[in-house]
Amino acid sequence: MSGFKERTIASLGTFFPGLPVADHGLYLTAALRRIAQPLYLVSQNCALTVMTGTAGASLESADRQSFNGMVLPCHLEGLGEADFCRDHAIRYPYVGGSMAKGISSVAMVEALGQAGMLGFFGAAGLLVEEVEAAIDQLQRRAEGCSYGFNLIHSPNEPELENALVDLYLRRGIHLVEASAFLALTPALVRYRTHGLSRDAEGRIVTPNRIIAKISREEVAAKFFAPPPERFLQGLVASGQLTAEQAQWAAEIPMAQDVTVEADSGGHTDNRPALALFPTIQAQRKVYQMQYNYTQALRVGLGGGIATPASAAAAFALGADYLVTGTVNQACVESGTCDEVRHLLAETRQADVTMAPSGDMFEMGVKVQVIKRGTMFSMRAAKLYELYRSHSSIEDLPVFERQKLEKTVFRKSLDQVWEETRSFFTQRDPRQLAKAESDPKYKLALVFRWYLGQSPVWANRGESDRRLDYQIWCGPAMGAFNEWVKGSFLEAPEQRRVATVAWNILFGAAVLIRANQLKLQGVRLDDEAELTAPLEIEQIKEFLS
Repeated sequence: MSGFKERTIASLGTFFPGLPVADHGLYLTAALRRIAQPLYLVSQNCALTVMTGTAGASLESADRQSFNGMVLPCHLEGLGEADFCRDHAIRYPYVGGSMAKGISSVAMVEALGQAGMLGFFGAAGLLVEEVEAAIDQLQRRAEGCSYGFNLIHSPNEPELENALVDLYLRRGIHLVEASAFLALTPALVRYRTHGLSRDAEGRIVTPNRIIAKISREEVAAKFFAPPPERFLQGLVASGQLTAEQAQWAAEIPMAQDVTVEADSGGHTDNRPALALFPTIQAQRKVYQMQYNYTQALRVGLGGGIATPASAAAAFALGADYLVTGTVNQACVESGTCDEVRHLLAETRQADVTMAPSGDMFEMGVKVQVIKRGTMFSMRAAKLYELYRSHSSIEDLPVFERQKLEKTVFRKSLDQVWEETRSFFTQRDPRQLAKAESDPKYKLALVFRWYLGQSPVWANRGESDRRLDYQIWCGPAMGAFNEWVKGSFLEAPEQRRVATVAWNILFGAAVLIRANQLKLQGVRLDDEAELTAPLEIEQIKEFLS
């Protein structure tokens, strides 16, 4: 049921009335879900009635009535920044962010692209050959759709960044999501500035775009600013950039689009979106005014986006686009296993914790993971504690080494080192040279073996390693599970990435309209029903 608060009522204009929306929750819910149609609040006997209709024309008519309030249409395409959708050739301001080791898979990226949204393949942690295989598949299967690939900061393996940039440039990948960067790197600058030119009207043309995920102001500043001069001069000196292109590069931002990453799964600083997003928005305005870019800076929001309510809040804050992650991992298209998807479907908001990161282990960087049902976070924390307090493998106490070999590695540390040596012989032999000269670095590589294998075990569903699964997850997963409880999306096998995305966007639009009613004195008793999950075809019926 719905009700109306007493308020002072003044006429706002006239309209030709259609049908009254009965004072019953189901009718009002249906009316709010027809997001392309305006609703009018009409004064009748000092009370407000919600009606359909059309805005009054200038011609006089006996049928015309005055109205005292209005609920505006809320098109899905208009929720964010239209220029973002136009520049990336998508219909809706919705991005499926990259999740490492192919969790954001070819199938997921393809599904989002076909739905008019943008997906990023999770290239982090994969061999270059595996990333190129994904490029082959997407260029064949997703022709005509927009998509991008991840480029993650690899401070211990700069040549891996260079190899991926080489691959992306060679294969025509013109959009990357830059994640976990603490500072800009020559490889990232090379990607952004490659192929710069001016068109006939003198405007700078930038073939390669970057969407940067950040969670700190000082990192956002690096992406809002033009490429650093020292990197540009280095590229000129190496013949990878002309002097003229270097001059042009000083007029463009490193990233036109910056995603504020709040409390997300994986790499995160656990920042609250309500505090961080407005700060980065204000920072954006400063840099836009300082450099007067012709390519206007944009800011999106990710981390915690998993329900219509969180999406509506993001758009209310002024987000130009949304980025989702954890909820997509729970969908059938993700590059993980059914066992992990079921674990995610059981996750509550308090079932996550922080654990040492494999790719930035020595730096003490952490990632957010599931703690319920696994021992990964505790075992990873123990490895970091031992690394901090010991200088080499040989320096480990005998009882600690035996416990690690029995319960964590399930093999001798000597065997682990041999496997590590074999891996880096192919991937980056310089890591081995460094390990041979630095026993503590060798210890780090051995411990990183566990941190690197744990997500692989999870993705493959190796049940005998279930307690060691590293599953990147934020508290938004618990919010999603609570929202879909009792609906068809409660079952993991029913969760498809496009269905989830449509429901988040559509539900946000309905909530925005419902909030317009509340601002005008209408009380809604059953707001949960407004955003109950629907099949895509049901949503499209409301859009028609």
